[in-house]
Amino acid sequence: MGFSFGLQAYLTVSNRLMGFAERKLQTRLEEGKEDPDRVGERRGLASQDRPKGVLVWFHAASVGESLSLLLLIDQILDEFPDLNILVTTGTRTSAEVLEARLPAQIIHQFVPLDVGPYVQRFLDHWKPDVAIWTESELWPTLITQTAARGTKMMLLNARMSRTSHDRWRWLPSAAKAVLARFSCIFAQDEATAKFLRRLGAKRDTLHVIGSLKESSGALPHDESERLHFVELLKTRPVWLAASTHPGEEEIAADAHLTALKSAHRLLLILAPRHPDRAPEIAEMLRKRGLSVAVRSEGREPDPSTQVYLVDTLGEMGLWYRLAPATFLGGSLVNIGGHNPYEPAALGSAIIHGPHVANAPDIYSRLDEADAAVQVRNAKELGRAVIETLEPHKAAALAHAAWEVTSSGAGATERALAEITEMIDALEVTA
Repeated sequence: MGFSFGLQAYLTVSNRLMGFAERKLQTRLEEGKEDPDRVGERRGLASQDRPKGVLVWFHAASVGESLSLLLLIDQILDEFPDLNILVTTGTRTSAEVLEARLPAQIIHQFVPLDVGPYVQRFLDHWKPDVAIWTESELWPTLITQTAARGTKMMLLNARMSRTSHDRWRWLPSAAKAVLARFSCIFAQDEATAKFLRRLGAKRDTLHVIGSLKESSGALPHDESERLHFVELLKTRPVWLAASTHPGEEEIAADAHLTALKSAHRLLLILAPRHPDRAPEIAEMLRKRGLSVAVRSEGREPDPSTQVYLVDTLGEMGLWYRLAPATFLGGSLVNIGGHNPYEPAALGSAIIHGPHVANAPDIYSRLDEADAAVQVRNAKELGRAVIETLEPHKAAALAHAAWEVTSSGAGATERALAEITEMIDALEVTA
């Protein structure tokens, strides 16, 4: 794979960073960014036993990346029902969300910090047969040590920004050496593929197949619950504020108050990104004079309810199906925006703010195709809600968004075929 002085220097330093890593972990614990009961996993100390047999390891940095893998993992298990699957992520939120979504047979662990001894512990315990990395998080020690053990490796759903590309350009030989460890690289788009080629990715291993999020399928829902709410709400107009963050609930409340002047029976379904914030959100809404029902309290919206606060996990598929229009949070405050594929797949027209740095390409495509509405404040959001809820407007936006976001529908199938081939090869050589 070629020698890289830059990579070798990184690996040497990585082996001596335990003191720094411990201080970093302590700071993150104090800030609530690490789970105190599972912080050992960040040191490579497994909290579960390794099951016997072939183990496929998926690494995803965050919630969005890990959720985009769920359909693919389901299909892999259909092909190989006895397969063991390990999923690693790096955030507490990802662990909480995955706990509600992953089948019981799939193991979740926090990924170890990229420190030599931690990585060695992790790999000594789990001994993965196939390692599949997703999107943009490339940790040199973890990648290099995994490849050195003969593990088959794939980079899936690869995404690289210009900033990341420019950072790697300072160590071109290291970038080339890291990318050479992957026998197959599937990029989300041509821009990413261009950056990866410049960094030394081999053309015969690099393929553009679109984003897994574009082919991850519709979120699940309870059909009996959907029918119940359809009957409960009857002809009431409904809009959804999804994955909101502090500051956005206030904006949504003010927008709703504005919209109520034009549509007196309008219902806002409010789904905060972090449901544990529901009590403070409910208090804020009531102080603004809004009638609120909270789902975790067992209440349902009655004709006088103006806001239905849904503080539960795993039900977004239901809310997207009920709401003709959705404001996607994380975009009116500087969070970076959230996944637009989910509402688009379920026919809910998309409204968003200007802060969409987490997925600029797809939001740009949506805006250019008149498949979404961008707003900047509560007044614009209130106006957009009323305009978007017009049946012809909602239908046109939803259809355009579906066309834009479904352009990469073959990504999961292509990835599944490659992974199946890797696993089949293992069984042949076993």
